[in-house]
Amino acid sequence: MIGLIQRVNWSRLTIDGELHAEIGPGLLALVGIEKEDSSSDVDKLLHKLLSYRVFADDEGKMNLGLKDTGGELLLVSQFTLAASTRKGLRPGFSSAKPPQQAEQLFGELVLKAQQNHAAVQSGVFGADMQIALENNGPVTFLLRS
Repeated sequence: MIGLIQRVNWSRLTIDGELHAEIGPGLLALVGIEKEDSSSDVDKLLHKLLSYRVFADDEGKMNLGLKDTGGELLLVSQFTLAASTRKGLRPGFSSAKPPQQAEQLFGELVLKAQQNHAAVQSGVFGADMQIALENNGPVTFLLRS
């Protein structure tokens, strides 16, 4: 599983022009699901999402995770993260998990995140979504389960 995280001051997700999800300070996580991913990858990625130290402590060092700060989390499925881009000029998606199976794992990630953290929002799997954000830093990391 792939998680592209951005530390944000805020993020808003709209679908068909309607506000669907909105967070304040925290993390926007774009999630790509690959063929070999399973429930154990959900658990590993979730642990990283909640614990990865990207927030400043009292000394200004990145020593705090989302769980430490109580920040908000916006989870968005993004199958393009699973694309193969090494050859040619067109992405290949053979490494992405089929949509029905990927949707199940993404749903599991959202549910477990909501059970383990107070402020979790998500997009809609497979929807055409528009995301606005203010990246804080900028701070962006690519995580793998």
